[in-house]
Amino acid sequence: MRPYLDLFKVPGAAAFCAAGLLTRSGGAMMGIGLVMMVSAQYKSYGTAGAVTAANSIAWALGAAMISNLVDRYGQRRVMLPGALISASSLAVLVVLGTLKAPVWTLFPAAVISGVTAGAPGALVRSRWNYVLRDARKLHTAFSLESTLDELTFVVGPVAATLLATQVAPAAGLVAPIVLLVSGSFWFYSLRATEPPVNRGGGERRTEGWLLAMPGVVPIAIVTVMVGWLFGAIDVTVVAATEVWGNKTHAGLILAALSLGSAFGGLGYGSRHWVSPTVRRWVIFLTALTATTVMLPLASGATVLAIGGFAAGFTVAPTLINLNTLMQSLVPDARLTEGLAWVSCSLGVGVSLGSTLAGQLIDRVSYVAGFVSVAGAGVLATVFALLSMRVVARAERRYAV
Repeated sequence: MRPYLDLFKVPGAAAFCAAGLLTRSGGAMMGIGLVMMVSAQYKSYGTAGAVTAANSIAWALGAAMISNLVDRYGQRRVMLPGALISASSLAVLVVLGTLKAPVWTLFPAAVISGVTAGAPGALVRSRWNYVLRDARKLHTAFSLESTLDELTFVVGPVAATLLATQVAPAAGLVAPIVLLVSGSFWFYSLRATEPPVNRGGGERRTEGWLLAMPGVVPIAIVTVMVGWLFGAIDVTVVAATEVWGNKTHAGLILAALSLGSAFGGLGYGSRHWVSPTVRRWVIFLTALTATTVMLPLASGATVLAIGGFAAGFTVAPTLINLNTLMQSLVPDARLTEGLAWVSCSLGVGVSLGSTLAGQLIDRVSYVAGFVSVAGAGVLATVFALLSMRVVARAERRYAV
């Protein structure tokens, strides 16, 4: 644990890490919170899924655009108003849902809340990149953030479910509002660690479309496929446990996956790696795929939880490598935008994966959903192998 403890010796690091965790914790509650409230109030999972998808897609598309503004004008100046608009829109959505307003009125509020939320995780990583100049420590910091991300998805969905079922259907969405507002005021008040606007990027090109930069598109495409895998596994686990007669176990299985990922991230970040990041990216992605191809054979919740926990060990390292590669491929002056594209691509993939898996489950069975999970992993691995040289060349080109 010493590498992680050493991170917090940096002045201000503990504060912005904790504030960033608080700010983004509500994000892990959003999906299940929306489904719980809308399905309870309108008695339709189809409506709940549509509202959730609108929010998710708006967030995915808005995150990259807002992050570009963050790099140009600063975190506090852009994101504090954005966070307040997002929280206010979500509050409007809660009121409309509680009053059972016409369904169409839910969508504008869901879209506005999503598109203005930004990507707090990218902002935290950008601060780590600013305060740390040692590549080893930055690797550990990114590993820590990925682990914290996973922990929010261990606690968040369970907390949202309990609030929605034990307190009120909308309670699972009230918590994200409180977390976002309180976390944002704290995080954006920490000016000493906020990256300066347009800091130097050496010879790297800072103008133009970020996706046009060498190596960025392959990373984004693979991230979409990884998100596809995540989205498909969420829906399929729920469907499988329902068939097995113990639907309540779905949350525990998904928590086991996230817990395994948290352990994997801590272990990965505590070690200094000498092999190229591109090589580790492909290796861990291949390992993730290898664990998912066994999922269609799962015959019960216990087996699936064990398999999910094992698969989780490869999840955080895969995400850490994706963020690290993106950090090495984009100009420092546009780092927040680059990291937001990882979040954006992941969000798009989750939406696509959950939609496709849902259709396959309805038309075939939950086994087909697990096949789509494995298929996404295989496609991601194949594409990573094919683009490995392109990414490696781009990384060497920008090496300092």
